[in-house]
Amino acid sequence: MTRIYHTLTKDRITKEISAKVHRPLTFKELSEVFDIQPKEINKFKGLVKELVLSGAIIKTRENRYALPEKVGLITGLVNAHPDGYAFITPEEGGVDIFIPPKKMLGAMNGDKVVARIEGVKQGNKKEGRIIRILERAHTKITGRFEKSKGFGFVMPTDPKIAYDIYIHKDNWNNAKDGEIVVAEIIEYPKEKRNPAGAVIKTLGFPDRKGIEAELIMEEYELTAEFPEDVKKELSNLKFQISDSQLKKRADLRHMKTVTIDGENAKDFDDAVSIKKHANGHYTLWVHIADVSHYVETGSALNKEAFSRSTSVYFPDRAIPMLPYELSNDICSLKPNVDRLTVTAEMEFDKKGKRIDYKFYNSCIKSNERMTYTKVKEILADNDLALRERYSELIEDFELMEELALLISKQRWERGSIDFDLPEPAIILDIQGKPTDIIKAERNIAHKIIEEFMIAANEAVASYITSLEIPSIYRIHEEPDKDKIEDFTEVIRGFGLSVKRKEGLKPKTLQKILEEVKERPEERLVNHILLRSMKQAKYSTENAGHFGLASENYTHFTSPIRRYPDLAVHRILKMAITEKGISEKEKEYLKEILPETAKHSSERERIAMEAERDVVNLFKINFMKEHIDEVYTGYISGVTAFGFFVELEGIFVEGLVHITKLHDDFYVFHEKEHSLIGTNTKKGYRIGDKVTVIVDKIDGERRKIDFSLIRAKDKKNRKKEEK
Repeated sequence: MTRIYHTLTKDRITKEISAKVHRPLTFKELSEVFDIQPKEINKFKGLVKELVLSGAIIKTRENRYALPEKVGLITGLVNAHPDGYAFITPEEGGVDIFIPPKKMLGAMNGDKVVARIEGVKQGNKKEGRIIRILERAHTKITGRFEKSKGFGFVMPTDPKIAYDIYIHKDNWNNAKDGEIVVAEIIEYPKEKRNPAGAVIKTLGFPDRKGIEAELIMEEYELTAEFPEDVKKELSNLKFQISDSQLKKRADLRHMKTVTIDGENAKDFDDAVSIKKHANGHYTLWVHIADVSHYVETGSALNKEAFSRSTSVYFPDRAIPMLPYELSNDICSLKPNVDRLTVTAEMEFDKKGKRIDYKFYNSCIKSNERMTYTKVKEILADNDLALRERYSELIEDFELMEELALLISKQRWERGSIDFDLPEPAIILDIQGKPTDIIKAERNIAHKIIEEFMIAANEAVASYITSLEIPSIYRIHEEPDKDKIEDFTEVIRGFGLSVKRKEGLKPKTLQKILEEVKERPEERLVNHILLRSMKQAKYSTENAGHFGLASENYTHFTSPIRRYPDLAVHRILKMAITEKGISEKEKEYLKEILPETAKHSSERERIAMEAERDVVNLFKINFMKEHIDEVYTGYISGVTAFGFFVELEGIFVEGLVHITKLHDDFYVFHEKEHSLIGTNTKKGYRIGDKVTVIVDKIDGERRKIDFSLIRAKDKKNRKKEEK
């Protein structure tokens, strides 16, 4: 029998089982499928065991092995609800599985589990039971400590943790009643029994300055501190650039180069240069910090960077992937200092179409540290003082705008989907207290950098793909069929349809967004389409980027704050050497990259959740000063128990509970994303504009409650105010 692979990996085993195994197999039969030789049996057994532990394959009661989906099981993450039930998000994608409270098996939010699908309920929704907990998401829980006689409880601050943590008096560790504490879990929950824990850290009382970010950092086990072995390595690094290093690089220090970032940014990992030629073509240089020069594979620095995989940004602080000595200093492309970089040099024709590219190690010296605001004031506002101050760069900025708009048009014409949804920015006073929530500005300078970074990422992905080198791609898969069908059902009421004779294309969805521009239902259609899309992730399989309508896309431009970019830098640098990349190196990459992609995707999701939760806490604290105030807003989500409203201008979301709708009995219509009155037929759905009053702020459960104000209520309120 011919061997399937020369090098066995977990990823290859699962792919081969999926392709060629059509029934549950014993270990002996599985070994025969892969033609495992006696000397390799222990390694193979170890890989299979790891796959079982991870839930990638299932070991049945009869000691046979199969993929979970082949035996009616799914592996996924628990998305718990405060009321005790949960949904399982399958690892391999697809529709979420509903899990009733009595079938949770003591699983908690974020746990990785195996669930059995037990039936299909109304609306083709799958329901199941958790049969195995593979991996616990929480070893610690953060919450408010409440004392009683001889025992206490920690009431979790995360509303998705449905259990209070029992604390025996021997495990109080001097915690005071009402303090926010961190409890280590000693025993996980079982049927009819809460988890038990011990207080290991106190954060202080809920009104202490800075507690919001610290609380979330503890919940997600994030830390700004670096281990001692990393600090030791840092002290031994040579940051001075030597002449011998420069000889091996393109010296671009003479070239006009700028960084353009936010006002508060300190980790400048990209800089740009531009030139227009007599034939109307453009050359764009995107210079990216050469982090891989300082962070070597096998080092403690690399191990910690991989573990974190991404920097995390809160309104009042940042938790970097790399120590500040690297992220904010030697790797940061500061102005007027020499910096080691990797350059993507790209040529574009008169229409902004990329026609050539090349990559090389380089050294630059940035002329200016520009901000988005300054560049916008130069280009859009024609600020004379700034144009005088940066007179030597004005032509470059104008060329950048010119090229960025051309590239953007090219991207739009191929079908790229741009959701222009507003993002909030939290304004803090010197005490760290939120004083305002405003719409984050997006201007022409943001557009310039966004287009240039997308172009560089595409060029690198195209180059690596052309060489057939194993790599990490940033992929965005086509939406699930069920979700697009739900979306189609909603927009049909507006005279719109999803036309897909030859499969779903990004251009089709782009056209729908164009059709609803300036129409009353624009917000509704944007919201539902966004929620119908899959989340982008990292993968070793180049599945393309649906949202960008791009066949080849990766992340290359932010190695200071994203580990996949650092991994792609290493691959690119191997490829551009004179000898190129060897077969041995390719085999090594095939072995390690699937885990890198998977881990990076998981860490990115955790970072996004942490950032969202911190922003939500700041919003809640801000709204404590605005109880009983009236706001207009838009319905942002509809459920069986009410609808969520996002306040106009400040991006705060709260719930109007169904019990507060007194004029009728309302029924939830899931496909229409609406609540409809049984008698009046009056409806509330996503995108509708409403007026609400702020009723209640529940900081512990992170909830804001609104009540609806109708036209009649407004008139009565005005009379009372008079």
